[in-house]
Amino acid sequence: MVYPAVELVRASLGRYSITGLYQGAVGLRNYRRLLEQEALSAVIGNTVVWVVGVVAITILISLALAQLLESAFPGRRLVRWALIVPWAASLIMTAKLFVWLYDYYFGLLNRLLTATGLLARPVDWLGDDGTVMGAMIAVGVFVSLPFTTYVLLAGLQTIPGEVYEAARVDGASAWRAYRAVTLPLLRPALLVAAVLNLIYVFNSFPIVWTLNDRNPGFAHDTMITYMYKIAFKSALRDVGLAAALGVVNVLLILLAVVAYLRVSRWREEPV
Repeated sequence: MVYPAVELVRASLGRYSITGLYQGAVGLRNYRRLLEQEALSAVIGNTVVWVVGVVAITILISLALAQLLESAFPGRRLVRWALIVPWAASLIMTAKLFVWLYDYYFGLLNRLLTATGLLARPVDWLGDDGTVMGAMIAVGVFVSLPFTTYVLLAGLQTIPGEVYEAARVDGASAWRAYRAVTLPLLRPALLVAAVLNLIYVFNSFPIVWTLNDRNPGFAHDTMITYMYKIAFKSALRDVGLAAALGVVNVLLILLAVVAYLRVSRWREEPV
């Protein structure tokens, strides 16, 4: 764990040939060059929208799903098993499946929406600048739901039934009991789900890469795919510059996690 981190920092301070051969130290020059990249601001904006969108929507839907799966209904065990499928499948396979679903000419989504009259004509979901990010977020939410729902479901199952009974005796409505009892007691599970999703979604490469590979340039890239393109796919092909961005990515993740933990006052209520 320490060795890769040290090597990443060392690479960020070096210059490499286009074939990846080390050509000597350059100090902080790669970091200064990184700030001069024209695409950097757009990539940062994409990353913020991608991470916040996927994590927020995932947690909201997972709260409802966890509550549903906690309730007794016929076929509940089957639904719980079915929920695992998107989590168990390969991310590349799932992303490729959505590429076919989103296809302008043959995709099922366009056929369904035009057949039901919701769209007058097909939409190029992965080629139109206005729909690419939304299409990627939908896939990110789809693959993040199983883990998040199971974490919240485990949290719900730790809440004693006597607490709800006491709330009912006090005359609390179902919604008031959910806000005053369920959400506060579910806070540790919400914290775990949010932090792990934040890290997972930020570092997610297969979804963004697979759904965005037909678009040239960096207009829809996140920090992770941008780093890969700098190193191996763009005209730059600069390992040192990509390593500098890798160090920045690690620092951003640590900063976001620490900020979230401080806002959640995790020290006052240990998980």
